[in-house]
Amino acid sequence: MPRSPASASTRLARALRDGAPVRATPLDLFERARRRWQQGERVDVGALAAELGIGRATAFRWVGSRDALLGEILWAECDAAMRRAATAHADQAPGPARVAAVCAKAVRSIVRSVPLRRFLRDDAEHALRLLTSKQGPVQARAIERVRALLEAEARSGALALTIEVGTLAYLVVRLCESFIYADAISDRRVDANDAALAVELLLSGRVAASPAVSKKTARGRGVKATFAPGR
Repeated sequence: MPRSPASASTRLARALRDGAPVRATPLDLFERARRRWQQGERVDVGALAAELGIGRATAFRWVGSRDALLGEILWAECDAAMRRAATAHADQAPGPARVAAVCAKAVRSIVRSVPLRRFLRDDAEHALRLLTSKQGPVQARAIERVRALLEAEARSGALALTIEVGTLAYLVVRLCESFIYADAISDRRVDANDAALAVELLLSGRVAASPAVSKKTARGRGVKATFAPGR
């Protein structure tokens, strides 16, 4: 006879009945570590292991190292921003302008991340090493995400890939990084809203700038505003 729902024994039901502890998982450790980081607390793998009732060696076997764990936390923050940006512009006409809009929205979201700004302020060298080099997973995964976006635009016929797509994706990510981390890298303040113009210029060789932007740029350079005609 089939078992009735009332007689079914779930893991939770057994734990409640027997008092048996539910084993922690790598995701449990990650979520606790992420909450600590978001709250500005130090991510201590040993302390997390103790909280979860697992051995320190088990915890390090799960995460690899503290830097590897921090790298996954940082990527989770950036990944969420990139996914939200892609969703927000899903209905926009394909082409360089859409890629630029997606990148700019992600840049603005990351720039506004309080935990990330705190991390950069408290330990800029460590943060940048994890965010912008092969020491962490963020840059490589961001490049792959942008590469997929560029390839999709190219397949639709809305984007001409004038250089190898992997190289172009790398350049787009590095350009966005220059907006996100400008203050930490060079002590400069830049307008994150300009990221869209910069990415569109990189992808198309021209920017459909508004008259206000054109005049502002021209006044800043002391030249007459001119823009390349569409190709």
